[in-house]
Amino acid sequence: MRLIKQNIEKKDGSGSATLLPEEPEDMWHAYNLIRPTDLLRASALRRITTESATGSTSSQRVQTTLTLRVTKLDFDPQASQLHVSGTVAEENKYVKLGGFHTLDLELQRNFTLTKADGWDSVALAQLRESIDQTKKAVCWAVVMQEGLANICLITEYQTILRQRVEVSLPKKRGTGKSSDHEKAVQRFFHTVLETLLRQLDLANSPASPVLLASPGFTATSFQSYIKSAASSSTPGIDVKTLKALLPQLLVAHSASGYLHSLAEVLASPAVTAKLSDTKFARETQLMDRFYELLRKDDGRAWYGPREIERAVEKGAVGRGGGVLLISNSLFRSQDVAVRRRWVTLVDKVKDDEGGEVRILSSVHESGKRLEGLGGVAAILTFPIEDLDDMGGEEGGEDVEEDEVVQPEVEGVEGRETIHEEFEI
Repeated sequence: MRLIKQNIEKKDGSGSATLLPEEPEDMWHAYNLIRPTDLLRASALRRITTESATGSTSSQRVQTTLTLRVTKLDFDPQASQLHVSGTVAEENKYVKLGGFHTLDLELQRNFTLTKADGWDSVALAQLRESIDQTKKAVCWAVVMQEGLANICLITEYQTILRQRVEVSLPKKRGTGKSSDHEKAVQRFFHTVLETLLRQLDLANSPASPVLLASPGFTATSFQSYIKSAASSSTPGIDVKTLKALLPQLLVAHSASGYLHSLAEVLASPAVTAKLSDTKFARETQLMDRFYELLRKDDGRAWYGPREIERAVEKGAVGRGGGVLLISNSLFRSQDVAVRRRWVTLVDKVKDDEGGEVRILSSVHESGKRLEGLGGVAAILTFPIEDLDDMGGEEGGEDVEEDEVVQPEVEGVEGRETIHEEFEI
């Protein structure tokens, strides 16, 4: 994302920023920046119908600039398309004040954003991230099992399913490479490899790792197939491209070939070591650490809005290991007071207490895990018992508790299974 112009006042956060999305990932940044009640100004095509004196009508599409008061956003991560709906805030000769319209934000087309209640610290941080040119796609992943492969693009902020490959394999296993089952597996590997190469852009991202994950030895067998194809002439596959791909391959274990197993893959020590400098690797480590402390039940891991606010008030999410984990979906509420509540909490932990704040993407695997906890959790610097029972003890009126989904605390590895289906 390129910053074209910015006139934001430091004192009250008033003003606007003009941005130019240059690549599909920028649409995700725009989705995070734009909130309900904001003012969005961008060019749009609108169909205008005119009626002549004889009663005949004609229509034409005209380009105009619209300013909308945002009411709703619709983001398609697979297509990287962002549709913003709202009411017209500035009238012109083509549209009336208060009319409804939808703007389709496009690449290489400017838009100007004005925050209804000012640019708070979270919005300014998101703006800085969106224009940081060092943020690129992190890696690719193929989560597979025999007959099924999910090819995913993993960025700093989201996990995108790019293609699913499903092939029916004979259930009866023979012996040797000439068996029907083995021949079908080889055809499956060939299809997955062709599909993967169509998705990859090795010229622009030659150093991006490619994770191969599966239960059993399917991923290892697929890696061996790629090595074999790189050393021989395989129809439809460029040998030079395969040789460039081989150093980028990293095999890991997953519970299944379905997409929800990707959280486990990203948390494996081998993958974490390989991707130790990436944003999502740190977030995955923190979520694993949180669940580990939650299993120990030692008073250092808490989740839920009311409990976390009490922990912050007691100074337990500060220097020395305190971490606030919060979902970016909480900042998308249409209620200004709700958004301000979480911005205030983030500012207190970051600026006053000196703790670490991680705003997790709700469409990334680590963010999905946090969503199951109500969107907010914390690792405390010191243990506090019975945070959920302190309302009456403090003598004040207790606020109505936010509804929080009870998490499943997993087994030895401390990771939950995400029961969710993804379709293209």
